[in-house]
This record gives sequence, structure tokens and C-alpha cells, in this order.
Amino acid sequence: MATGIATGMNRLRRTIGGAAVAGMMATSITAGFTTGAAAQEETIKVGILHSLSGTMAISETTLKDAMLMLIEEQNKKGGLLGKKLEPVVVDPASDWPLFAEKARELISVDKVAAVFGCWTSVSRKSVLPVFEELDSILFYPVQYEGEESQRNVFYTGAAPNQQAIPAVDYLMNEEGVKRWVLAGTDYVYPRTTNKILEAYLKSKGVADEDIMINYTPFGHSDWQTIVSDIKTFGSAGKKTAVVSTINGDANVPFYKELANQGIKAEDIPVVAFSVGEEELAGLDTSPLVGHLAAWNYFQSVDTDANAEFIDAWHAFTKDEERVTNDPMEAHYIGFNMWVKAVEKAGTTDPDAVIDAMVGVSVPNLTGGYSTMMPNHHITKPVLIGEIQDDGQFQTVYETSGLVPGDAWSDFLPDSKDLISDWRAPMSCGNFNVATGKCGGKGE
Repeated sequence: MATGIATGMNRLRRTIGGAAVAGMMATSITAGFTTGAAAQEETIKVGILHSLSGTMAISETTLKDAMLMLIEEQNKKGGLLGKKLEPVVVDPASDWPLFAEKARELISVDKVAAVFGCWTSVSRKSVLPVFEELDSILFYPVQYEGEESQRNVFYTGAAPNQQAIPAVDYLMNEEGVKRWVLAGTDYVYPRTTNKILEAYLKSKGVADEDIMINYTPFGHSDWQTIVSDIKTFGSAGKKTAVVSTINGDANVPFYKELANQGIKAEDIPVVAFSVGEEELAGLDTSPLVGHLAAWNYFQSVDTDANAEFIDAWHAFTKDEERVTNDPMEAHYIGFNMWVKAVEKAGTTDPDAVIDAMVGVSVPNLTGGYSTMMPNHHITKPVLIGEIQDDGQFQTVYETSGLVPGDAWSDFLPDSKDLISDWRAPMSCGNFNVATGKCGGKGE
């Protein structure tokens, strides 16, 4: 396992190094496009706001590459509104306040038509005021905690009812889990998600003593004591599972320590919400076989659309070993929705595009179509997969149809009466159906 981890970290260094080169290439592309006012008018700029360094680079670098591929493919089709698309790549470096600074730069200085980016909720929260103030558009591609619906944001990742709740239901109903470890990185997404899950578990009759909650900092590396505590908690004679909202490169030593202490999936299964193919790439996954992840897409999904996407990805990266993952599919969906909405509106003007987005449907990679709803969330299937020894996932559960994303949880007292609908005349992100009033801007 140590060799596998080392291989994974070496691969990460190469990826980050490659990201720097790709970032410079993207910058040179921008420079080439923007020599003179006439050249600027001939392109539509698209902002890419993903960490290419720091603790989240392991997850976000691939999303930058995916966006460059999608933009290149759209340009091969003739661009958009008769103009070429021009990527503008910035690196907020896993620094949450820097996300806001870079977002402002993209919108005010680079004049991008839309931004695709962020991973952590704290980075998204950091940029929300910027997008609202400057009236631009953010496409956010990662699962998150809900409890938000902002007019300038389109949430193409999963809300809790499209990932966390179905994962707990699966473990409870199919695995007979009775005790729950809610382990997360110490920031808003894990804390809010676990608040929802704790309320949900208690609504199902789970006692306080059967729920253990733990938080660790970003980049946490010393897991020996925590994993030992999990092992002890799971030795009480009741089936135990870990629900993991651990983010970024802290997952590498976490899974390594699970293996070191002999915790196998059949004993204490882990279901992760932020571990996909990219995080597992290059690692020795044999000790992790059988542990789970809940997403809305896996690379192993057998559809023609997915096969075409994987082929295009390998051709673009010139690397047959590069994996695909769920947030990449979310960018695929969001980007194609944006293109369709711009074509529908006949302009890249944010207000016109925001209005045109609701109701737009585009193919997803798991089969069928995903639709943008009035609450700025999309419809998605829910998949639960088991880690295989090749770093891929075998789907063990899938919803029978598409699940609409719920911006506000039914299990929290402060949000159970809230709905979101950005269409006129409501135009509200947090309308209280009990009081008949809009609470404000929707976050």
C-alpha cells in the first residue's frame, strides 16, 4: 500500500506540473486571442476557476482539463453565436479568499461570459457575493450540502437528496447498518451535510449513542488515532459504517490507515462523497476493494455517450490512463446547458441566459437527459459503486429514474418550508410556503 500511495503522490506531482504547463498554454491562448480590440470582439471568453495547486489540486486539476476539452470540441463545431470560445484559466490555489479575487478578475478584467469552477463549498461561498454584485454566472459542478439557491449560480453537482440521503438509505436497507460514523473535513459542506444526515438518521430511530461525528482539517495526515476510534466504535456488536465527507488529499492517508489497521469493507464499509476515480488513480486500491462511493456518474457506466466521452478525453489528454469522474460529467452537462441557453437567448448577456437556462435539457453520460429546474439544480440519477482493484467502481445500486435536486432539506427545521423558483414572478431562492414570503437572496 505504501508503494501505491507513493505512486499516487508522484502522479499528483506530475498532474500538478502538467496543470501549470496547461495553465500557461491557456494563458498563451488568451494572449493570442486578445491582441487588439477587434480580436476581443471575435471571441466569447469562458472563465475556468479551479485550484491547480494546494490541497484541492488532486481533485480540481482534472476539471480544468475537462473544460479545456469541452471548449475545444465546441470550437470544432463552429463555436457559439458565430464566435470562437476562448478559455481563461486562473489558479485560486486552494485559497478560499483568493477564489473571490480571481472570480472578480475573470468577470471585471477578462470579461468572461460565464465561469465554470469551485470545488469546496467554502470556495463557492467565497465567490457568491462577487457573482451577485457583478451579475455574472457560475456553474458549480460538485456535490454540496444544499441550503442555498442563488440566482447567479447553477448547481450541476448533487444536492444531499441526490447523494447523501440515498447512500444512507442503501447502507441501512441493504447492508443493515445500525451505527454511523460521520467523518468529514472541517468546513461548511461536511458540517451541513452531517447536520442533515444526523437529523435524518434520528428520524429513522437511530439513537444518539449510535452516531459518532468527527472533523479534521484540510490536508490532515495523521489518522491513526481517529481510525482506531472508528474501529472501537464499530466493535459494539452492531453493524457500523463510515459516511465520509473527507475532501482533497487527506483521503490518501485516511484510506491507507484503514488498510494499516485491517478495516475491511465487509467489517466497516466506508461510503465516500468526495472520492472518485481521480482520487484513486495511481493508488494500490486492493485493500480498499468493496468500500463505496455515492455519485451520479462512474467511468464504468456502459452507455454509448459515455464511451464517446471517454474516447474524446483520452484523445484530448493523449493519455489512455486518464480517468473520468462525476464532477467532469457535471461540467459536461453544465457547459452544454450553457451553450444551449446562449443559443436560445441569442446573446451571452447574463440576465438573458439565466432566464433561458430553466427548462433546458441536455444528454447526460449515464443515459437520458438532465434538465435545469427552476431552483437552478438539475435532475440526476443516483449511483452507488464499490471500489474495484483497478480503481474503477462497480455500480451496486441505481435509482430507477432521475432525481430532482432539492435546494432546501426537508429534515432541517429552518429549511423544511422553503422552496426555490427563479422564474418570474416569484424570482426567489428561499420562498417560505408557510409564511408566503421570500426570505431574500436565497442563501
